[in-house]
Amino acid sequence: MTARAFAAPLALAVATALAALGAPPARADEPAAAAATKLIHTDKAMGTVVSVTLWSADEEGAARAAQEVFAEFRRLDALMTTWTPDSEVSKINAAAGSGKPVAVGAEVFAVIARAQEISKRSRGIFDITVGAYAGLWKFDQDMDGTLPDPAEVARRKRLVNWKDVILDKKRRTVRLRRAGMKITLGGIAKGYAVDRAAALLRSAGYHDFILQAGGDMFVSGSKGATPWVVGVRDPRGPREQSFAIAPIRDRAFSTSGDYERGFVKDGVRYHHILDPRTGQPARATRSVTVYAVDAFTADAWSKVLFILGAEAAMPLVEDLPDFEAVFVDAGNQVVPSSGLREVLKVLAPPTPGV
Repeated sequence: MTARAFAAPLALAVATALAALGAPPARADEPAAAAATKLIHTDKAMGTVVSVTLWSADEEGAARAAQEVFAEFRRLDALMTTWTPDSEVSKINAAAGSGKPVAVGAEVFAVIARAQEISKRSRGIFDITVGAYAGLWKFDQDMDGTLPDPAEVARRKRLVNWKDVILDKKRRTVRLRRAGMKITLGGIAKGYAVDRAAALLRSAGYHDFILQAGGDMFVSGSKGATPWVVGVRDPRGPREQSFAIAPIRDRAFSTSGDYERGFVKDGVRYHHILDPRTGQPARATRSVTVYAVDAFTADAWSKVLFILGAEAAMPLVEDLPDFEAVFVDAGNQVVPSSGLREVLKVLAPPTPGV
């Protein structure tokens, strides 16, 4: 594979140098045109921070565009969350085992259908029915450092099987075959939302931007004459510390890491990325950052690669088209795919630690 522009996660390390543009000087009687600059807007949606960074001279227009992005995230969150009883996903879960299919909108159906495709291709490593573990592992506002009863983990594990999600494309319905089953779109919905928001920005005339929602990102265009430069977060370092950087253009990226939602107990790190085969936190990886043409793809596959680990996942990475990844494995070793080796600049080895 040829080297391609690469990826980044939660910590954005944006290069500050900008090459001077060779524009002729303004006449004394002409007002100078406003220079493009980096305009940043942030908000919260889908349980994370959403950031819009635009390279533009139009501050008012950029602010309006950012508000449209935040509104789009909130709209999609209302459809796909499991935190409110009236979302389409919550209605599917409430009807589990009843035999009654639940009609949903085109977007929710498309996201679930895409999740099922990835489940099939990954042989169940990606599985939205891990929603059955909700409330068992405490990694959200309820995090108190306690571990679940192994017997209850085993009981919930029997409710996890992507093949028991029944889709009817013609009627656009979803049915969960067994009572107690639950789906969650937390592993794929943000990627879909990032792509939708990127399309909104482009339709508004903005082509030079970075759009980020938690670990999911889309980088478009450049900042004037220089590329955007982003950093890969150090899994054991401070939040804003990157162990590697690379220039990016027109690509989506998603990082899955064991450091965002979790805790260390008795020398063992427990975190929110569960292996559906065991009901336990995956252990093969500290972080993986995925490069892809769209965030929808990058978001879901980052979970698969994280769970599999670098050795098992690399043949899959090399086989998928226009797709790359860089791992920090369980031994704290940096493992990039072939297309990133000439592009990724490692600043320092990742910080050691549990």
